Amino acid sequence: MDLRFCLLPALLALLLSPPAEAGKTLDAVKARKELFCGVSTGLAGFSASDSRGNWQGLDVDICKAIAAAVVGDPSRVRWTPVNAQQRFASLQSGEIDLLSRNTTWTLTRDASLGLHFTGVVFYDGQGFMVAKKSKITAARQLANAEVCVQSGTTTEKNLSDYSRAQNLKLKPVVFESFEASLKAFFSGRCRAYTTDATSLATILQREVKNPGDYAILPELISKEPLGPVVRRGDDEWFAIVKWVVNALIEAEELGITQANVDAQKASGDPAVLRLLGVAEDLGKSLQLDRDWAYRAIKAVGNYGEIYERNLGSASPVKLARGANRLWSKGGLIYAPPLR
Repeated sequence: MDLRFCLLPALLALLLSPPAEAGKTLDAVKARKELFCGVSTGLAGFSASDSRGNWQGLDVDICKAIAAAVVGDPSRVRWTPVNAQQRFASLQSGEIDLLSRNTTWTLTRDASLGLHFTGVVFYDGQGFMVAKKSKITAARQLANAEVCVQSGTTTEKNLSDYSRAQNLKLKPVVFESFEASLKAFFSGRCRAYTTDATSLATILQREVKNPGDYAILPELISKEPLGPVVRRGDDEWFAIVKWVVNALIEAEELGITQANVDAQKASGDPAVLRLLGVAEDLGKSLQLDRDWAYRAIKAVGNYGEIYERNLGSASPVKLARGANRLWSKGGLIYAPPLR
């Protein structure tokens, strides 16, 4: 028999087969109607709880957007605070569905922990904070100094690499928790404190009684691309988290905001109508309905609104966007085409 006739039924079956079934994480989230999100134990601007137990921050809004897209309600999130040492184990074990906790994307983390980074939501870099009375104005003046740092982070390794490369012979003073490392620095245990530069800025604004007594040195000693993380092996969930974030970025590019998203459904722009599910059903490819992106934007606004509310001019931190501007405005924030 001609081999082509044998292969034809199999080929037709493949072409006519239904799309892959939703992954187990999506099934679990939909069944419980709640997203389990891992966040920090408290970092203003990214994820922190107020006196009433309400979580706020850029990482928090990412989780709310995903909850809105998947289960239709941004409030349906169970927040799980995890420290630097716990965060990956919590995700690996299934305790959380998503880690959204100012976590740096590195090769080792992405390739050897059974995890996937879904993209970058914030570009940062590691810096140093010192007391102004020390008269230190540049990192090279820290030679032989003790530096407070949190263990289980890229910060600790970056400090060691920088010290060796610059022959500074820095002496790390390591603490398990963020709070302990910060307390030690302010008590005078170390001449400098090191972590991501944005975290240093939030510390000065939110944690220090007299911010004018301290200075952040100008040098950045690392690249710290921060983003959400999911478990490896669930491609459907990986795609959902990735494309919800991209939808928030695309919304800013297209001028769609939390306030005008309903009016934009009558737009004449094909890209706007496609994103909001009016012209095309992009949700079908994600095992979601056609309004998934509309709900995410309606819940938290576009990426620019999220940034300004939590870290920018409308926040206590008042951090310039810098590298976190849209690509079209000289920054690095860029979404692949949603089509």
